[in-house]
Amino acid sequence: MERNGNANAGPPLEENKGADGKSGSRRSTRFKEENEYVEVTLDVGADDAVAVQGVRAAGETPEAALLPRSGGLSSRLKAELRRIASAKRGGGDNAPASQPRLDRSMTGAARALRGLHFLNQSVVTRGSWPEVDKRFDRLAVDGLLLRSRFGQCIGMVGSEEFAAQMYDALARRRGIVAQVLTKDELREFWEQLSDPGFDAKLQTFFDMVDKNADGRITEEELKEVLTLTASANKLTKILERVDEYTALIMEELDPDQLGYIELATLESLLLLPPSQAPTSLVAHSSNISQLISQRLVPARDANPLRRGLTAARYFLEDNWKRVWVMSLWLSINAGLFAWKFYAYRRHPTFDVMGYCVCVAKGGAETTKFNMALILLPVCRNTLTWLRSRTSLGAAVPFNDNINFHKVVAGGVAVGVALHGVTHLTCDFPRLLHASDEAYEPMKRYFGQTRVPDYWWFVRGVEGVTGVVMVVLMAVAYTLAHPRFRRSKLGAGNPLKRLSGFNMFWYSHHLFVVVYVALVVHGVCLYINRTWYKQTTWMYLAVPVLLYAGERLLRALRSHGLTTVRIEKVAVYPGNVIAIHMSKPHGFRYRSGQYIYVNCGEVSPFEWHPFTITSAPGDDYLSMHIRCRGDWTSRFRAIFSQICRPPSAGQSGLLRADFTSMVEHNANAKFPRLLIDGPYGAPAQDYRKYDVLLLIGLGIGATPLISIVKDVLNNVHRQGQEQEGDEGFMTKRVYFYWCTREEGSFEWFRGVMNEVAERDAAGEESVVELHNHCTSVYEEGDARSAMVVMLQALHHAKSGVDVVSGTRVRTHFARPCWRDVFKRVACDHQGQRVGVFYCGDQKLTPELRRLSQDFSHRTTTKFVFHKENF
Repeated sequence: MERNGNANAGPPLEENKGADGKSGSRRSTRFKEENEYVEVTLDVGADDAVAVQGVRAAGETPEAALLPRSGGLSSRLKAELRRIASAKRGGGDNAPASQPRLDRSMTGAARALRGLHFLNQSVVTRGSWPEVDKRFDRLAVDGLLLRSRFGQCIGMVGSEEFAAQMYDALARRRGIVAQVLTKDELREFWEQLSDPGFDAKLQTFFDMVDKNADGRITEEELKEVLTLTASANKLTKILERVDEYTALIMEELDPDQLGYIELATLESLLLLPPSQAPTSLVAHSSNISQLISQRLVPARDANPLRRGLTAARYFLEDNWKRVWVMSLWLSINAGLFAWKFYAYRRHPTFDVMGYCVCVAKGGAETTKFNMALILLPVCRNTLTWLRSRTSLGAAVPFNDNINFHKVVAGGVAVGVALHGVTHLTCDFPRLLHASDEAYEPMKRYFGQTRVPDYWWFVRGVEGVTGVVMVVLMAVAYTLAHPRFRRSKLGAGNPLKRLSGFNMFWYSHHLFVVVYVALVVHGVCLYINRTWYKQTTWMYLAVPVLLYAGERLLRALRSHGLTTVRIEKVAVYPGNVIAIHMSKPHGFRYRSGQYIYVNCGEVSPFEWHPFTITSAPGDDYLSMHIRCRGDWTSRFRAIFSQICRPPSAGQSGLLRADFTSMVEHNANAKFPRLLIDGPYGAPAQDYRKYDVLLLIGLGIGATPLISIVKDVLNNVHRQGQEQEGDEGFMTKRVYFYWCTREEGSFEWFRGVMNEVAERDAAGEESVVELHNHCTSVYEEGDARSAMVVMLQALHHAKSGVDVVSGTRVRTHFARPCWRDVFKRVACDHQGQRVGVFYCGDQKLTPELRRLSQDFSHRTTTKFVFHKENF
């Protein structure tokens, strides 16, 4: 109990008998630090029970010992002993009998140890003190660390206020009142925070809540810490109802209405019985461990040749569709280039221009082919029909149509470079400098009069059309780059005004001019003027007619053949607007597909794609739009002016529906929407898998919600002995939705409640939902401990999750995706699992790698599909 001082124990005092007749003794001990003495009086009973009778400094009256005093050994020792005394006595005369110590079973204790920590476990490991030591040297002023820099020093960046509360709790325990720490004191703090023992963790947490160090947590103290915790985790809903939630916790943990909570009560909440523990992954831990040891960690092959062959085999298994399509495309390009190259190798112009003309004409031939081919991947109606009505999807990767479009665009750029550069830098200069004798055969192509100068080639029709094509292509290629298309340029960049989806959209329509110039350029040739040998129009005829027919069909369908009426609108937190529309007669689609939407009040020319979130069996169409760009922001503003605040029991910030608008104002009306679609998407292939693993980030949950609703509808029909869809094979769905904002759960509250109600009714669970709020620190972090407690108590009492407002429990932080794949692989060995991901492209490589890894090393086959926003 001493700290930088000496302790001298005095002799025992007289032995006496207690009121119950049992003998006991009273012992007094003095502790000395420099010139200060502290006298501690203990009552020791016959049954070895010890009670603290008194603590006072030398020369101090008993009344003065009760007053607060800063610093020194006496204050620190008295604070500690009073805490012990309060815990021993159970809180005074009105307290109930002391509670027996809890039986810490191995399961409960292990879970509790894993479930409470104060430092980030990914960076705080054994031997990590040197890193903290370095940060202390960098942040300290005159060898002292300020309280405001404590969180930064221990690695708790972003939670400075919470770290300050930890500092205060640790300082109170040691009687430190200064707002600075020495390195030795910081080391002592660090050792306590990183102590793996459960008692140390529990006591530290209790001290944080117990502001006055009296061994009791009052309602005001609990409210203060709950407010702090909700703020640190950006949970505004808890802040709005903090008084109600504080009362709920006090009601549960203080059933005798004493007005305070003791340490043992808090311990009982952390050490829940195993039956009450979350069962998402715990029940499968033994299977997972066995799977890891037996299948997921194979011995590394020492032979590099066999390793390379194995890697190649895995690559072909995962990408054989892409491989054969790319091989075919490259082969056609190589064949066309070689054919034209050798044709001009025997041409009279070869004697003057040499191999330059061969390369230029070879590049031109591949450009004509690729300019025709590049239109096919964007013929959405054709691809949707082929994907849905034929079996070509078994061999053709329709999901990669946009990627293939980009690859072909790269082929166009290479062909244009070969054609233009060799003409400008090689063919034309050699023709100008050719002798009269060598030029004689060229007169039939370039005229009887010799070409006067270099610019003669550029001023002609061929030159002008070539320059126009190159310039327009360069503009379209530049504005299609993600940095421009997604507006990722810095605010000070002068090209910022040229970024955004609108500029990308309009610049791509410049290709109408490009195709006209390409045809003119292909007709007005210097060398070949025979019409049936001018093959440019032959390459372009079928693709251009097909694409023109597609655009005509879209125009007709969107301007009358497919009409929609807006029925409901809801503007949700997180800048999301939900639109419910009437379903046009004969409009058929599959879950996962999308439509193009036009709103004339925003822009009469722009069409934007949005995923359908309603299920095919619903009698309406719905879409959820995340408003981030210029078009969607204006779109939201128009509807926000029409919507009204929600009434009691309704979700969403603003709401409006067609019926109420007509009743209140006959002149009120929604903007007119035109739709075009539906069009195929990767998510529509979910029906061919028995097991689905759906992963959505933020608004990326939209196509997956439609799948969940479709699965529920099919299960419902089968339960009523109705005929279900013939191609429906799905028997099990795992849906993981990660979002940063708690308000996002409002978007699909109805679907989540429906799934929870089916589980509560005892029906066979087909859909398993896992909601993850990533703004909250992981479960077990001390910064989220109060939220976890509140969540458990509130859900047990009302059946509603305190974060999402639904019946589905919310998890905190992002899941460990490897553990998710392990669990699915264990539960569905020998089956094919469709992995459908929609969200930010940063997670795509990890999920694709895990799908391939588990497919190769287990009997479960994971097939990965992705959509990136």
